[in-house]
Amino acid sequence: MVLSKTVSQSDVSISSTFGSRYVRASLPRFKMGENSIPKEAAYQIINDELMLDGNPRLNLASFVTTWMEPECDKLIMASVNKNYVDMDEYPVTTELQNRCVNMIAHLFNAPLGEVETAVGVGTVGSSEAIMLAGLAFKRKWQNKMKALGKPFDKPNIVTGANVQVCWEKFARYFEVELKEVKLRDGYYVMDPEKAVEMVDENTICVAAILGSTLNGEFEDVKRVNDLLVKKNKETGWDTPIHVDAASGGFIAPFLYPELEWDFRLPLVKSINVSGHKYGLVYAGIGWVIWRNKEDLPDELIFHINYLGADQPTFTLNFSKGSSQIIAQYYQLIRLGREGYTNIMENCQENANILKEGLEKTGRFNIVSKDHGVPLVAFSLKDNSYHNEFEVSDLLRRFGWIVPAYTMPPDAQHITVLRVVIREDFSRTLAERLVSDIVKVLHELDSLPGKVAEKLTTEENVELGKIVKKTAEEVQRDITIAWRKFVADRKKTMGVC
Repeated sequence: MVLSKTVSQSDVSISSTFGSRYVRASLPRFKMGENSIPKEAAYQIINDELMLDGNPRLNLASFVTTWMEPECDKLIMASVNKNYVDMDEYPVTTELQNRCVNMIAHLFNAPLGEVETAVGVGTVGSSEAIMLAGLAFKRKWQNKMKALGKPFDKPNIVTGANVQVCWEKFARYFEVELKEVKLRDGYYVMDPEKAVEMVDENTICVAAILGSTLNGEFEDVKRVNDLLVKKNKETGWDTPIHVDAASGGFIAPFLYPELEWDFRLPLVKSINVSGHKYGLVYAGIGWVIWRNKEDLPDELIFHINYLGADQPTFTLNFSKGSSQIIAQYYQLIRLGREGYTNIMENCQENANILKEGLEKTGRFNIVSKDHGVPLVAFSLKDNSYHNEFEVSDLLRRFGWIVPAYTMPPDAQHITVLRVVIREDFSRTLAERLVSDIVKVLHELDSLPGKVAEKLTTEENVELGKIVKKTAEEVQRDITIAWRKFVADRKKTMGVC
């Protein structure tokens, strides 16, 4: 006798997901659905929607690593279920983090003895690292001012207007005034002289950027140190320096080993770096290193024992994945100085290839510098007809994500495009990008230039009065202009 059963309409295990009713149903967007759906259907539906995201490899806006070796991917997946904060349960992971801290501290020339342990911690990125470093500076300054019997309610930080938004977050969240040195045309990083002039008795630190987000340029940390040493001597203050090396911390030691920016300078008390940028790890890992134990106030360190052992902790969050810490250790031992140097040299060379290709078009000014983070920031020589935002928008048709943005005060009239050269950006891709940019320029040259903007600002003079066009008039003129453009293109599309 043959046994048979009726298959439920909800059972998709024997048929294609695309043949089920789940691809016809609307997905929950604001409220959780009442019923479960098969795992195959959930996977396929989400995977399909994610296809509409950009390709991470072509996201040239980001400094964050988008490729790692398959062997490291395996280590990441094998440890994705480990909570780093459970140090007693995962002592090897804790040991790997401590090894990374010491390796990075030595990379930054921390004054450590042969067996001395470095002071630092892994974070979820440079934003958290900067918060921790800033809190350490604020608490040390407050303790000093209290001991002197002076007011301690108005701390400030001096930095350039080119700093990343995480510095503004720190200032607002922890009530610290952010004193920014304004930029100027042709000089897009913090001016050391102006920065030190702004330092006063309430300055908890001067923040120097090793690799500006705007154009990749390294700020002159040594010049800041020398000027600050002189001012401290004259005033009796002891204003320190923090180096935000989020982008450049894993570049300078390998491309510019003689450059003095790190703990070789006496006033540099802490440094942050993003492991998920040129540390070559996927997003989710940063590091902050202090010069010595005295630079990290004890009252900021918490001790817990409810996970099985006494554990010191200094982080803004508690639970954290272990995968990125393990991945960072993999890269450090896998590549070594030789491997990191080769990769950074390749990035720099490919940046030069892209820069030369852009210069050959004759249409761009290069805003980035030859020394710094391997990126190319550039602007149109003539943006009166079409601007950088239009170039950025049209490049998306080819899959490229190239950001366009304006500079901070007082250089906000400058608009630039920026391409970050990462490990997985080859010479072939650089040459292809130049080719696609040329195509975009040709297409823009054939389009009506800024039709809407020009017509919106166009003015009529009647009886000595200036009367702006109405919205309806502007829309009509735009329509007429585009109709003419389309008609003209049709004349050239016939078969010869």
